[in-house]
Amino acid sequence: MLIYSHSISPRVRYIFKVMLGDMLGLSVKFTSKQAVFASSEEPKISYTHTQIADELHFRSTGLLHEKGVNDQNIKIQENEHGKYFYAHNSQNAALNFDVFAASFFLLSRYEECLPHLRDQYNRFEATESLGFKHGFLTEPLVDQWLLRLQSILQTAHPNLEFKKREYQFISTIDIDNAYAFRNKGFMRTIGAYGRSLVNRNFKEVVERTQVLLGRRKDPYDTYDFQLQVQKEFNLKTIYFFLLADYGVNDKNVPHYNQEFQSLIKHLADYAKIGIHPGFNSNQKNDKLKVEKKRLERIIHTSVTKSRQHFLILHLPRTYQKLVENDITEDHSMGYAAHVGFRAGTCTPYQFYDLDMETPMELKVYPFTMMEATLKYYMQMSPTEAKPVVSDLIQKVKAVNGTFIGLWHNETLTDTGIWEGWKDVFLHMVQEGHK
Repeated sequence: MLIYSHSISPRVRYIFKVMLGDMLGLSVKFTSKQAVFASSEEPKISYTHTQIADELHFRSTGLLHEKGVNDQNIKIQENEHGKYFYAHNSQNAALNFDVFAASFFLLSRYEECLPHLRDQYNRFEATESLGFKHGFLTEPLVDQWLLRLQSILQTAHPNLEFKKREYQFISTIDIDNAYAFRNKGFMRTIGAYGRSLVNRNFKEVVERTQVLLGRRKDPYDTYDFQLQVQKEFNLKTIYFFLLADYGVNDKNVPHYNQEFQSLIKHLADYAKIGIHPGFNSNQKNDKLKVEKKRLERIIHTSVTKSRQHFLILHLPRTYQKLVENDITEDHSMGYAAHVGFRAGTCTPYQFYDLDMETPMELKVYPFTMMEATLKYYMQMSPTEAKPVVSDLIQKVKAVNGTFIGLWHNETLTDTGIWEGWKDVFLHMVQEGHK
């Protein structure tokens, strides 16, 4: 596919490569010379202000030919195909909006690089997003636009061969706290006993004692169940381990604990393993490097996958630090407070650095839902959560995308505050793995 544009900017190269190349499987070439474009007999489209001849034309509205981050005057419109923005009134264009600019805006997380409010954990709030404000956060808009774009290209150039998009399901589990009571060390254990006694929580005192004496299984030890489900449904699974030093928001088992290391090695025999950078990894320069090396020493292989603890993303700086530390996959693209499609897509894609105006050597794997979002932020019961999960899965299947669910080992205990949520996990797996 030959692409003509009056200026082949880095943004133009990026978005056409991602959408037509990576997502649709076409070979893409560019030219800014009209004579070359006019004489070519290859399938071709123009992306500029006006149509050149009788080629398939997509009108540029300017964003992809800009530099830097500027306020955008975005108006959301809707027709029988769904919602869109960067609309124009060109009669000769194949679409009535700039699908490439709109997709770039969402995929690059352009709005997160503009001034915005942050929540208590210094995160970009879902409520600040265009998707939330205009009701399309739970729609994979970019993928919907992509399928429409493919249909237009196929009609204009029937001999084009597209890559077959296939639905995928990935189960991901964050290990923030491998055990509730075991392997916490003497001082943490004594402190925990003290808190339980002060709060008159005698049930926890008894449970902790039974676990420490080996008479009862640790409640957070749900790993046999996870592996059983993984085997039964032949799931692709990724575990993300927190190996940060102990702190207010980093309370996992010490990274040097032998049983914890054995657990990591055991799970690595059955699933992929990634790092879960600690709470302060965005602020402290060497923190990610140290934690990543700890994990690599345990599993004796390089670590290339990551998901931020607390889902703290400061874009593009967080991603720049991941790349600096040889991370090639990030799984943090989603909101803590709302389910849906933070980047407007359920398809893994290469990220674009708006600071440097260049594509990154980093592939983003957007997740669709997290169990804590449904329970804590959206205040749902297990019964209420199931149809929400089903609806999201169906939307991903409709565009042949990738559904990624985010769970934690402690939420699969099926006791206490998480009673009934193990069944939601099984519901997600049964609906999603097909």
